[in-house]
Amino acid sequence: MSALLTRLAESRKEGNVARLAEAIPYARWMQIAPENGTGELLTRMRYHPELIGNTFLPAIHGGTLGAMLEMAAIFHLLWETETETVPKIVNITVDYLRSARPVDVIACAKVTKQGRRMVNVFAEAWQEDRSRPVATANAHFLVKFDADAPPSL
Repeated sequence: MSALLTRLAESRKEGNVARLAEAIPYARWMQIAPENGTGELLTRMRYHPELIGNTFLPAIHGGTLGAMLEMAAIFHLLWETETETVPKIVNITVDYLRSARPVDVIACAKVTKQGRRMVNVFAEAWQEDRSRPVATANAHFLVKFDADAPPSL
């Protein structure tokens, strides 16, 4: 069992979703972590200067926003479903709606369609005002790897 799945089992037992990010070095470096203090699973990317892509505005780099939306979708699938495998990204389409200022970015995700092997997830990121998203994403994930195994979702 991978370190992430071991940590997932421990996190579910404790009810502490924030521990999921500790097993992912990229998430730790990007300072991306899930939180559920409001009763809704949210993912927060803490602002730090390395995230800036356009120094003239300044604005957070679009690639980091895309990565954050992908991580939000993965955290959602790991926490909210009964999957025992790490979801594998098939594709992601990110829509950049406005410049992301140098402050924290928050995202939420929801499953929009679920099949036996594939899951479609919609994710949305905002800063201070949830009604003004900075980016959205639609992603497809493979959640079943073994053709003989029962569906993981």
